[in-house]
Amino acid sequence: MSENLDKSNKNEAEKSKSTDSEQGLEDAVEGSDEALQKKIKSGSPNTQRLQRPHSSPPRFVTVEELLETARGVTNMVLAHEIVVNGDFQIKPVELPEDSLEKRVKEIVHKAFWDCLSVQLSDDPPSYDHAIKLVGEIKETLLSFLLPGHTRLRNQITEVLDLDLIKQQAENGALDISKLAEFIIGMMGTLCAPARDEEVQKLKDIKEIVPLFRAIFSVLDLMKLDMANFAVSSIRPHLMQQSVDYERKKFQELLEKQPNSLDFVTQWLEEAADDLMNQKYKNALPAGGGAPGSDERPVPNPVAVQNYAYLKLLKWDHLQRPFPETVLMDQSRFQELQLQLEQLTILGAVLLVTFSMAASGISSQANFAEKLKMIVKILLTDMHLPSFHLKDALTTTGEKVCLEMSSCLSQCGLTPLTTEKETVLKGQIQAVASPDDPIRRIMDSRILTFLETYLASGHQKPLPVVPVGLGPIQTELEEVAVKFVRLVNYNKMVFSPYYDAILSKILVRS
Repeated sequence: MSENLDKSNKNEAEKSKSTDSEQGLEDAVEGSDEALQKKIKSGSPNTQRLQRPHSSPPRFVTVEELLETARGVTNMVLAHEIVVNGDFQIKPVELPEDSLEKRVKEIVHKAFWDCLSVQLSDDPPSYDHAIKLVGEIKETLLSFLLPGHTRLRNQITEVLDLDLIKQQAENGALDISKLAEFIIGMMGTLCAPARDEEVQKLKDIKEIVPLFRAIFSVLDLMKLDMANFAVSSIRPHLMQQSVDYERKKFQELLEKQPNSLDFVTQWLEEAADDLMNQKYKNALPAGGGAPGSDERPVPNPVAVQNYAYLKLLKWDHLQRPFPETVLMDQSRFQELQLQLEQLTILGAVLLVTFSMAASGISSQANFAEKLKMIVKILLTDMHLPSFHLKDALTTTGEKVCLEMSSCLSQCGLTPLTTEKETVLKGQIQAVASPDDPIRRIMDSRILTFLETYLASGHQKPLPVVPVGLGPIQTELEEVAVKFVRLVNYNKMVFSPYYDAILSKILVRS
């Protein structure tokens, strides 16, 4: 199976260039409204586009329509991320160093705080800006309260009464320090435990302008905490409605961009063709002659979908556009792909090592776990561009031989001969090649296990792990659970579209 997936991806990598509208879609999904707006304003074509197959006739759209579409996509992505990513959190925006936007922001903020400082230094002091800031702080503190916080609400409203504060300022009786003390105390009451230290530090600031500046900084962090609390609170409720919501948003996108299923159609067509070719070959008699019928066996639609998802684990992300309906999960499929590649290398190295090791030590759990940990550590950086697999496997071969010799000595067994060590190192280094037989076997068995698990309908217990995958069973099962959860959720959202497309494909076949 892995051979067919690899071959089909190599052949398909040559196929074509995408239109500007789908590039806008990818920008919106990967980033936000802002990313798409910049793309629209620049109007510059992407230099690495891939042609969309069976594209619909071009339709002129306005910038407003594109921006509206982008907002819909962004909302869909946000809802999807909250449901799928259990660790999803809203984080503060960090502008790049030396960027124009950051410099402008710093200049504007400095001018504002300098103006406040000048007003407070006047004789008599002017409190216009300071009172406006107190009003903003009051509204922020009130926004943190729940409906049941009646006492706190009354306290904030009473102490931060802007009309009273204005009267005190006009009569020269305003004590800003006392207001700041109340604000800091209320922030300490309402903040998350993680912010206690930041709030405590506010008490050490004696000058009014730096104190107000620091108060707003901490309030921004508290807003993020509140937003993340809200996200975690609505997640269980959102999960019940997210399937219908995502499908509705995608349908709205499809109505505005009718060609938004072209890559999905191509993806499913390729999966159906691959499966039909496999079944046709399997149906051939042993002598290689033609089967009884000229027609190729038509696969089951569910089998085509499952096989299509497996193809995503062998996807060439640099050369081929990702199918539209799984675009929001592209980074997660990439991560799974890297994990499986690492597991394939790890499993192949362990299989080679245990096949050469004496039966007395290969069955020892401590030796197997220690060896696996050593190899995993050496393969940790496989996802980095600077990683060189051949060099890593050369080092791995040295470490494996040392560890095996040490274990043999401890067990009172004959150590490896120089000739055997050379053979073992050579076999481990050979795993670097995708065409290495051991690596291909491991890859094929891993995909077979994932296919079986996917076809089982996520039933427990997990399917039996194929022979040779025992040492990596725990890691493989973890990846399988993530993969199947991702696939099952995607099926729940987009199955009506897949069913409609496959019904046409399989009828033609």
